[in-house]
Amino acid sequence: MPAVPHPRTSDAPAWVMVAAMALACLLASAGLGFGIEPDRALLPAAGLLVLAVALGMGRATHRPRLTAGATAFLQMTVFTILGVVLAYALAARAGTLWDPALAAADRGLGFDWPAILRALDAHPVAVWIGGLAYHSLIAQMIVAIVVLAACRETDRLRIAVAAAIGSGFVTILISALVPANGNLFDPAAYRHLWPSVAWTDRALVAGLRDGSHRLLDLGQMTGIVSFPSFHATLPVILAWAQRGVPRMRVVTPVWAAVTIVATPVFGGHYAVDVIAGLLLAIAAIALAPRLVMRARIGYSPRQHAARIAHGLV
Repeated sequence: MPAVPHPRTSDAPAWVMVAAMALACLLASAGLGFGIEPDRALLPAAGLLVLAVALGMGRATHRPRLTAGATAFLQMTVFTILGVVLAYALAARAGTLWDPALAAADRGLGFDWPAILRALDAHPVAVWIGGLAYHSLIAQMIVAIVVLAACRETDRLRIAVAAAIGSGFVTILISALVPANGNLFDPAAYRHLWPSVAWTDRALVAGLRDGSHRLLDLGQMTGIVSFPSFHATLPVILAWAQRGVPRMRVVTPVWAAVTIVATPVFGGHYAVDVIAGLLLAIAAIALAPRLVMRARIGYSPRQHAARIAHGLV
């Protein structure tokens, strides 16, 4: 029986998207007068160097798990830095804020945020669980990369990274068309609720828009995108990628769901931000495998069918 082309993953599409983001950063920030605090850039630079060395060691010693893990960490780190810079540059150029329209959309969907916040404030345990889930997104990403690399699920890892970078890039570009401060509430009016990220960063967004904030601290940069919510997109991608790992297939979807539910409160997002983020996650999961797969001759139809059954084709 003739061999069937066997798809295998490639890191190239993710690197291409990272390069596109770098170009977008240069174009978006041109003429804005952005600068970087040199001393605050040392730690991110050191982290990138360590990851690059790990990647080189993995390739030199022919250790595919180390190579795949180091590559994923390096790609996601560069993506994060470029993504925040690009979001800042686009926010500095953004026009009229869409907050009234987004708030009206939430009301049309039946979300009464003052009532929801009052109800949540009466349950401090739920506040802590939601807050920890929301602020654990980076930890979720780290765990996913380590688990997938350690379990030799390198195909799924590359697909997940491509989906994350692609959806993140699209999220930031959309934010330029739909800029917003976010679903703000004053935490002083509540006993237990934490300040949302949008509330904490409202002065930063204002400074980017009026030109008073132009010095970038690469050691402490936060996402300022409201619509769509990447905090709704990324947990879905990470949970999907780990669904084949026995000990993670239950834990990751549950924690992802808690993260998504907590996003409007602790991220300062509108419900429509989260809905848009979920739709973007579905699109990314559908498209990423087609981007990173490439044919290789020498595998049987049975092996090819098994990969289809596992969602790798």
